[in-house]
Amino acid sequence: MRKLLILAPLAALAGCVNLAPHYERPDAPVPGRWATESAASSPLPADWQSFITDERLRQVIESSLRNNRDLRVATLNVERARAQYRIARAEALPSLDASAAAVRQHSATTDATTTQYSVALGLNRYEFDFFGKVRNLSASALEDFFSVEENRRSAQAALVAEVATAWLTLAADTERLQLVRDTLANQETAYDLVRRTRALGGASGLAEAQARTTVESARVDVGAFTTRVAQDRNALDLLAGAPVPEAWLPATDTASTASLLIGVPAGLPSEVLLRRPDVLAAEHRLRAAHADVGAVRASLFPSIALTASIGTQSPSLSTLFGHGTGVWSLVPQIDIPLFDAGARRANVQASEVQLKIEVANYERTVQGAFRDVSDALAERATLAAQLTAQEALIQATQRAYDLSDALFKRGASSYLEVLVAQRALYGARQSAISLRLAEQVNRVVLYRVLGGGG
Repeated sequence: MRKLLILAPLAALAGCVNLAPHYERPDAPVPGRWATESAASSPLPADWQSFITDERLRQVIESSLRNNRDLRVATLNVERARAQYRIARAEALPSLDASAAAVRQHSATTDATTTQYSVALGLNRYEFDFFGKVRNLSASALEDFFSVEENRRSAQAALVAEVATAWLTLAADTERLQLVRDTLANQETAYDLVRRTRALGGASGLAEAQARTTVESARVDVGAFTTRVAQDRNALDLLAGAPVPEAWLPATDTASTASLLIGVPAGLPSEVLLRRPDVLAAEHRLRAAHADVGAVRASLFPSIALTASIGTQSPSLSTLFGHGTGVWSLVPQIDIPLFDAGARRANVQASEVQLKIEVANYERTVQGAFRDVSDALAERATLAAQLTAQEALIQATQRAYDLSDALFKRGASSYLEVLVAQRALYGARQSAISLRLAEQVNRVVLYRVLGGGG
């Protein structure tokens, strides 16, 4: 044991050299500010609970966070990465094993049977980390763990956004279904009126056929949107990980206020993107690549390892711990790389190239994040004006429909003019629903791309 303690100073020297390249975060290859900005109507929320305002949607999101299988896999990947890091960290520490054995052996030559008892404490092969190989492998495993954790956060943010989008889509399609049902009822009433008018000689067969066409077209739309609503329900159930109760489903009159309006303050720096989970995950992978280079470079240098054991051995169990039964062994070992046909240096080059790849991946991730925000802001810049114009269009087409319908009932115009105005009004209302959905989805997208959803 005293000899083992003599080697302690050598262990203290282990890890004094680190061959990994110095880490510096690459400069973000994006402008410092966004060209398109919106006045902030509220501060950027810290989490999805403060962003989502509709209680029913909150319940669906909470269900998805508990039950969604994709998120569950991401969480399990974090646990696996944590275990792998603990394995890598354990390599930097000595490993001790205790053993006890009893060997009974018979010799045919002497016709004698012998018994040997032994107890030993052994130090498994322990490598002194003079060049930082083990330390860099542990650091790489730690960064991989951090990266997987950020991937989990990114998966959670994406899940929150997907659930909110699916819920809002269901709300919009439910509103569309109600619109086509109301349209069908109105057109059936109009068709009955045209048919009675024709019976009295006040309308032509063409007008009746045209009115019948609008009724059948509306029935087709009712079937199509009924199917779409059912598919939206199925998609929402899948994301939530369980059937969504009726009480959590959206109402057509509240979907437009399901979330806060996110605004980007003027002059907000693009450095805010560095808090996005996917950007953080890319940076951790970059740090891991730096550590991997250091570990591979250490393979070019000699490695020193030690295997040792101390114990007692006796032919009799009663004297196993008696005087003169102690045994020990000490096996220092040095491995010196001599010739491998350039395999080690090629491995170093491969790790250095991989480091460059991770730098490019990090820069590409930052650029992609900047574009995501820019696209969301560009859409945000025109949505308010589109919604205002669409409401004005609905009012104008409603007026045109009312006038054409009144003229037709008085016999002053043909049913074709009513039909044209009716289709224009129906299309305008459908477009308004689509624009309101786009505006709500834009809120969700802007929140996610700015790093929310943690």
